[in-house]
Amino acid sequence: MPKVWIADKMSGRAIEVFKAHGIEVDYRPGLSDEEKLAIAADYDGIAVRSSTTLKGPLLDAAKRVKVIGRAGIGVDNVDVETCSRRGTVVMNTPFGNTITTAELAVAHIVAAARMIPQASASTRAGLWEKNRFMGMELTGKKAGVIGAGNIGAIVCDRLKGLHMSVHVYDPFISDERAAAMGVTKVATVAELAALVDVLTIHVPLLPATRNLIDADILAAMTPGSIVVNCARGGIIDEKALYDACKSGHLRAAALDVYEQEPARENPLFELDNVSFTPHIGASTDEAQENVAVQIAEQMSAYLLTGVVTNAVNVPSLSVEEQRLLAPYLLLAERMGSFLGQTMRPGYSRMTVHLEGHAASINRKPLINAMLQGLLSQSMEEVNAVNAGMLARERGIELVESARENADNFATLIRLQVEGDEGMRCVSGTLFDEKRARLVSFDTCDVEVAPAGNLIFLQNEDRPGVIAAIGAILAAANINIGDFRLGRREDTSNAVALIQVDTAPDETVLAELAKLPNVLMVRFAGLGDI
Repeated sequence: MPKVWIADKMSGRAIEVFKAHGIEVDYRPGLSDEEKLAIAADYDGIAVRSSTTLKGPLLDAAKRVKVIGRAGIGVDNVDVETCSRRGTVVMNTPFGNTITTAELAVAHIVAAARMIPQASASTRAGLWEKNRFMGMELTGKKAGVIGAGNIGAIVCDRLKGLHMSVHVYDPFISDERAAAMGVTKVATVAELAALVDVLTIHVPLLPATRNLIDADILAAMTPGSIVVNCARGGIIDEKALYDACKSGHLRAAALDVYEQEPARENPLFELDNVSFTPHIGASTDEAQENVAVQIAEQMSAYLLTGVVTNAVNVPSLSVEEQRLLAPYLLLAERMGSFLGQTMRPGYSRMTVHLEGHAASINRKPLINAMLQGLLSQSMEEVNAVNAGMLARERGIELVESARENADNFATLIRLQVEGDEGMRCVSGTLFDEKRARLVSFDTCDVEVAPAGNLIFLQNEDRPGVIAAIGAILAAANINIGDFRLGRREDTSNAVALIQVDTAPDETVLAELAKLPNVLMVRFAGLGDI
């Protein structure tokens, strides 16, 4: 019988779930490091929240463990790389806290608009300053939501319930999805900031989102507006926020997250028009029970049947399936990554067609690998397990087809993505059942390995284009490793796939785009194979 150790404080419902599945469970939170080391080898699964760190000696001591479950989203307290190397599945519960976090954001918006924290402190002090706390009515105002994923979508719905008009910046939702949500999609963060009275943030902290809300964005906001961050510290430049609030340009700000946590000291604490909570987005009884039940169910399913749900490090594949699918998964991920880097986000439909041998293999991991490549360019923690779920949340329709007969290749995968920018298609195959190749782009037959630095260029088929491209790359000291050309069927247009030794910067790409007869230039970095 599998045996699980619940190492951190967790809802008792987790114990009930494990026992209901016939799994032996020990609830032993709060042990010393020495006590943890002494018992770690006795368990097939370990469930944690954030207190226990499964790294180094403790992870080494857990020699029998098959699955680690994090009741929550972040897995910073687990050495995922080591777990992957030794075959330990790491699971989390990425959606157990969504309603709770969304409700906190809305609560902060209302509290900031009506100055509730400040009025509470004043009243408690016996001052009765009615005239001081003149608030802002939210009905009829414009709300801006950065990120319309699982949490952001709930916030949009709640703000609509307050009779606010809701505007969204999220490059990963299509116009169709925005319309279905009843929100207005805008093209840039700057445009959103200048438009709204309230701005709330619901995106992960990534290199692309660090200091996303900087001094320029705050300066563009309407005087007297409100900013709320219940997502991650570091997305707002706190120095710029301090200046905007201290000057009175912003009416108010509210934070649940900070650049440095625990936030025991912060210059923003000096300001009366900024309110704070200590990262309590997930801190409700309901949310904690949800994540406890979910992680217990997920761990039980894996220990008893091998079913993997919300794993952050491995797909749900048998050893034999993994061996068979490995070259296909690489090809599929690279095809998705290529389109994700050469096509602007806002996807509405992904169509996958399989021919020949590809039509007979396990299709789901293949499709998830394509989605992983497509979505992972700007989204946090996208993997082959959760990619399908993330796509569904963003309203991306998935269309699949297959036929066992093949035309030109023994096995072929065609991936077509439609969205705000139109449609783009790429096809790939395997030579000798192992060598991955991209073999067509839209309607052009062009063969290239899905690796390295690729410049994708569309142009009118006129003399001199190739020479002009070579001159610009030579001037930038960029060496061409391969140059593949193809013509579009029944048109006067062509495409070029240029494999270069070093990645071009934005200046080089802009120079290429300005060339006569060049219609579009994109770059994709695909890594080694």
